[in-house]
Amino acid sequence: MKLTRRIVLGMAGGVAALATGFATPTFAGEMPAPFDNAGDVKIALVRYLSTGDFFQAYLSGVETQAAALGVDLRVFDSRQDAALQADMVDQAIALGVDGIIIQHGLTESMQAAAQRAVDAGIKVVAFDVNVENDAIPQIEQSDRDLARLALEQAIKDNGTSFKAGYVYVAGIAPLDRRDETWVEFKAKYPGIEEVAQFGTLDNPIANSVANQARSVLQAHPDITVMFAPYDEFAKGVKIAVDEAGMNEQIKIYSADVSTADISAMREPNSAWAATAATNPAVVGEVSVRALAMMLAGEDPGHNVIIPPTLITQAMLHDKDIKNMEELSAKLPQFAHADVAVPAWMPLPPR
Repeated sequence: MKLTRRIVLGMAGGVAALATGFATPTFAGEMPAPFDNAGDVKIALVRYLSTGDFFQAYLSGVETQAAALGVDLRVFDSRQDAALQADMVDQAIALGVDGIIIQHGLTESMQAAAQRAVDAGIKVVAFDVNVENDAIPQIEQSDRDLARLALEQAIKDNGTSFKAGYVYVAGIAPLDRRDETWVEFKAKYPGIEEVAQFGTLDNPIANSVANQARSVLQAHPDITVMFAPYDEFAKGVKIAVDEAGMNEQIKIYSADVSTADISAMREPNSAWAATAATNPAVVGEVSVRALAMMLAGEDPGHNVIIPPTLITQAMLHDKDIKNMEELSAKLPQFAHADVAVPAWMPLPPR
């Protein structure tokens, strides 16, 4: 493969080659090939989004499950550069990896790159990016359920008639799926009036969204609900709401969760009322397990879905949950997903 200047720069700055080490995995059963020689198995994680606690936790899950299997993991981080992410898939192909996890990205830039990997005989799974390829399983957080749970709580808290601001960026598969649910809710409850839609993925995302939210709140001081179905969006909205002194007037509903989010939700008089989430570390583990099943000649299914959990501000206070560890301990359904777990699969220690 020709090493373009973009790829060379990616090697220098955006690529982290992280070997998980070859510690003996904990066997859940007899290991099928190629995991009977797991140290020879190379997999790659090719990332589009990496900013924020969610993506750090997702990476941690990928790393711990890869370590449990004993495989060699390489991590490529394009930092939201779509063309660079496609180049990094090509670089992973050139390295001779056995499997690739594509994490987020744009369909138009990743579709051809993913197909090149498949054509090279490499197994591929995709998390939260639709590469429109029947040979590539889609790892999903059940995004429609994430949005549904959060919006049902918004209806419960605020009734069926309110003025809302909505944070959305089109073209990102999970946000597009969450948007479908938002559209359905507005149709079901015509009393919901969306008075403003805004959003950006410019880094740092929370601060960039906060800048937009300030203008929205000035233009629409009658907003009482903000639907921000990504926690970095919600953080940005909360910054603006707090600065405007509107935290007792507005309630924020989101998707995804982290320790920082929990802290923000638990603040006195916090506007952040609820979020719906899967454990991002668990999603990372499932991504690796689904890929491992394919490498072992098994079919994880085309849509590998991790069910979400509703997390409310009241729940965090009532159960005295202060971080992700306590969330997993006190909400067992959040700690593990019984998804893509064949009998032979070694799991990370709990």
